[in-house]
Amino acid sequence: MKACLLRAPARIETDPLEFTEVPAPKPGKGELLVRVSACGVCRTDLHVIEGELPPRKSPVIPGHQVVGIVEKQGENAHRFAIGARIGIAWLHRTDGVCEYCRSGAENLCDNPTFTGYSVDGGYAEFLVAPEDFVYAIPEGFAEEQAAPLLCAGIIGFRSLRLSGIKPGGRLGFYGFGAAAHVAIQVARHWNVEVYASTRDARHQKLALDLGAAWAGGTLEEPPKKLDAAIVFAPAGEIVPAALKALKKGGMLVLGGIHMSPIPSFRYELLYQERMIRSVANNTRQDGEDFLRVAAEIPVRTRVQIFPLAEANRALNALKNDAIPGAAVLRVRD
Repeated sequence: MKACLLRAPARIETDPLEFTEVPAPKPGKGELLVRVSACGVCRTDLHVIEGELPPRKSPVIPGHQVVGIVEKQGENAHRFAIGARIGIAWLHRTDGVCEYCRSGAENLCDNPTFTGYSVDGGYAEFLVAPEDFVYAIPEGFAEEQAAPLLCAGIIGFRSLRLSGIKPGGRLGFYGFGAAAHVAIQVARHWNVEVYASTRDARHQKLALDLGAAWAGGTLEEPPKKLDAAIVFAPAGEIVPAALKALKKGGMLVLGGIHMSPIPSFRYELLYQERMIRSVANNTRQDGEDFLRVAAEIPVRTRVQIFPLAEANRALNALKNDAIPGAAVLRVRD
């Protein structure tokens, strides 16, 4: 099969993904072989490719926002029929027995595997996944439109939940890429007022087009104090600015898997019971709940489509903030 293979971490400017032929995988017990239609391009892919996340598998095929068709069922895999359209997300498998899995916090599993990081992902014509960790894609979403829902959408949704924001509240977004452009649609559906801080004028315009009450520069203070804020950008220097924008008792959620160092800041920014918490991965329940809400709204993703062979170009554009919305690789016509 054709795939984009990362042999060793390197800066994306060097075009490290090799578009090449590799053996097609075979499904094991309880697994599905999936023919990939589309795969979203995520900033986490950049962190994997550039080595900001320590390598788990080498070489590896990145990609974890996968929409495809069930091609073959492995032994004892009966949940999805041949030809069913399914989605595959970041959380590939958990051990199911650690204290976190037993308590319903499988996103914190002690022994997880991750799609496109510790196992091969969706920058390929085929991949395998455990049937218990894949999702039915709601009707009404084309493949390219659905792909960003499977990480940007799910993580944005989990971030919204952890922010504690309530209807009528004021919520800040720092960074306005793939996750934020989906999360704002959920927030507006919940009657939340959104304030977007992002460095790129195109992203500011997209935020306003999607219903933001205000959009300004990354470190610019919003015109009103916020009940909660989510930092989607992987830039630690945003944290003090976001804390400054919060009301007393406000919650700051850090929505990324990797972030540059957070600078020291005055205790006064945290005082008055302001809180900071990170978001780690997702549970399957997050995915099921979000896809249901996304279909109800319905969420509409803004995508820029690239052929699979041009994954390096898509990732370079993502790194340089040149993608309003989300980038998606078209794997199969």
